[in-house]
Amino acid sequence: MPENLLAIDNGTQSVRALLFDPRGTLLAKQRIPIEPYFSTAPGLAEQDPDVFWRAVCEACRGLWAQGVDKTSIAAAALTTQRSTLVNVDKNGRPLRPAIVWLDQRRTEGLKPVGGLWGAAFAVAGASGTVAYLQAEAEANWIRTHQPEVWDATHKYLFLSGYLVQRLTGQFVDSVSSQVGYVPFDYKTQTWAKPWDWKWQAVPMEKRLLPDLVPAAAPLGVISAEAASATGLPQGLPLIAAAADKATEVLGAGCLEPHIGCLSYGTTVTLNTTHKKYIEVIPLLPPYPAAVSGRYSFEIQVQRGYWMVTWFKHQFGLREQRIADERGIEPETLFDELVRAVPPGSDGLVLQPYWSPGLRFPGPEARGAVIGFSDVHTRAHLYRAILEGLAYAMREGAERTAKRSGIPITELRVAGGGSQSEAALQLTADVFGLPASRPHVYEASGLGAALDAAVGAGLHPDFPAAIREMTRVRDTFEPDPKAHERYNELYHGVYKKMYGRLKPLYQFMREKSKAA
Repeated sequence: MPENLLAIDNGTQSVRALLFDPRGTLLAKQRIPIEPYFSTAPGLAEQDPDVFWRAVCEACRGLWAQGVDKTSIAAAALTTQRSTLVNVDKNGRPLRPAIVWLDQRRTEGLKPVGGLWGAAFAVAGASGTVAYLQAEAEANWIRTHQPEVWDATHKYLFLSGYLVQRLTGQFVDSVSSQVGYVPFDYKTQTWAKPWDWKWQAVPMEKRLLPDLVPAAAPLGVISAEAASATGLPQGLPLIAAAADKATEVLGAGCLEPHIGCLSYGTTVTLNTTHKKYIEVIPLLPPYPAAVSGRYSFEIQVQRGYWMVTWFKHQFGLREQRIADERGIEPETLFDELVRAVPPGSDGLVLQPYWSPGLRFPGPEARGAVIGFSDVHTRAHLYRAILEGLAYAMREGAERTAKRSGIPITELRVAGGGSQSEAALQLTADVFGLPASRPHVYEASGLGAALDAAVGAGLHPDFPAAIREMTRVRDTFEPDPKAHERYNELYHGVYKKMYGRLKPLYQFMREKSKAA
């Protein structure tokens, strides 16, 4: 009887086909690198949707080339990068390049939300937030600047919905993959009611949107056409999973609200899973979790571990060169760089808001580094970047706990940055909490496999699936002296930085608009 699970994970840098058994053991993996995007103008990030599909096909075929037995697979599930959008015609063919989540285009001067909703937002002081969301919506840009594309659009899909259509032939998607600027009601986890203000903010007909099914429910089966392209068995069930952050949270074993899941990736996030709908930041909803009917509270720092990559490119050539000469991973040497500096970076404190956005702490926030003196080196700056990200996540954790009434008592750390032992220890020290890594690096793929396992009936429910399929690889306990030092800097310096610098940030924001 087939009992293995195939997870297809379409990330920003690569597409991976992952085979898990019902115990959560990774049996086989095929990774296909992809170009994240191309740009035809500053701030634009687009990609040919066929790039994603070809990579899915190549990744699957790579498993068969390794000798994976197709007949051992009970079900498949798909997880993708969030908020990448594709306009397609009635045959599922793309009408323009996909707008990738890293895209920064905006549409100013749109008609504001009016009527009772507009009046309510004005009274609540939220009109600016709604206008920001309107300007960010990719659909508004396409409708304004490419009306011929919008008029020809049969379905407006997230990347997940596009790939599901390629795999099954059906315009259907998972509820838990709906993360972006579309008229989706995050509280009820379905398309918004006709009177909802979101249809004013992002005008479109409901027929443009796909049918939705809950996580762990069937999306369809692999079509004959998809079987020919991928080598997947025709008729194999495709089970609804979730967007990659949500599946990463599930794959890290974070089903209970007291367990915080830190993702150290291009965007750094803190997620907790809850049964109750709460907006940790007003008007910014919790996203659907990878478990139907639950919510993922998220605090994010855009361009989070992008800053780590930036540092390595700008200041880490020595470590890169030595690693190449020794035949070792550069992360080993960068961990040594972190350990060369004491906790607190000798008073150098960094605020990591390099990429302004609407989320925490505010849209005008920018990056800042204070406390420089003649003792500081590039090693201090590198450690200060990691500490600044951990401070930001701790502040987000405190805000989440205050809003939900449930303190975070354990941490799981996933994403590329989780491979750094120095970063894990530093995180434990900043929070004063144990920080653990999942037993597999491919946590988002494992989360998709968990959805497939429950959907295929290999495990009766999610608690059972988590017990059987997830575990921690290692745990980093906080050092009391380091935690004491971090508490001093966190309360005495870091938490005061934003309030003190906010007027300057606002001034700089207004001047940049005027320019």
